Amino acid sequence: MTGSPLPEPVEGPSGGLRAARSLSERSETKAPWVVVIDPQNIFAAADSAWGSPMFPAALENIRRLADAADGRVLITRWLPTADRSTSWGDYFAAWPFADRPADDPLYDLVPGVRELSAHPTLDLPTFGKWGAELERRIGSAPVVLTGVSTDCCVISTALAAADAGARVTVAADACAGSTPENHAAALAVMGLYPPQLKVSDTATALQLLRP
Repeated sequence: MTGSPLPEPVEGPSGGLRAARSLSERSETKAPWVVVIDPQNIFAAADSAWGSPMFPAALENIRRLADAADGRVLITRWLPTADRSTSWGDYFAAWPFADRPADDPLYDLVPGVRELSAHPTLDLPTFGKWGAELERRIGSAPVVLTGVSTDCCVISTALAAADAGARVTVAADACAGSTPENHAAALAVMGLYPPQLKVSDTATALQLLRP
């Protein structure tokens, strides 16, 4: 005896089934954003005390990723505007060369970076850039994370993003550490957090941006 075909699932008054399908489809089809962490003179210029020797090579890969992202590129900046009554006061006491006005050229983007994104920079006084404002700008899209420095602001952003449920791919060769050793150490730590956080390279990230 042949049984009757199973009925199609019925949506409730709130359209829950449709909403669930729609959310699933959106999460699967969202195109990734390239987020470029803090490509500023203070972290990238050769004459800065914090300038990364790895940045010129990383910038070439950042450009490749930005070109493939079809406008989905967000650049962040770290600015020295934190409350000095907190531990940030101790921080700037330890690093007095960085204790300058936010409009000091030290905090400008390095030449050739501004044109990578048509969007306003996301300016924050914290190492990590993940938070409500970044989420508001890119929504629930996956993130290809790049920038400087791997062992400070990149890793701080990556771990917070993963904790918040974002899908993050760190393009290791599009990141620059304070030193090669610190770069490798930070990548090793971030490699402990799959599947939310994956450490990859530019070639693989390009496939995500141009499937």
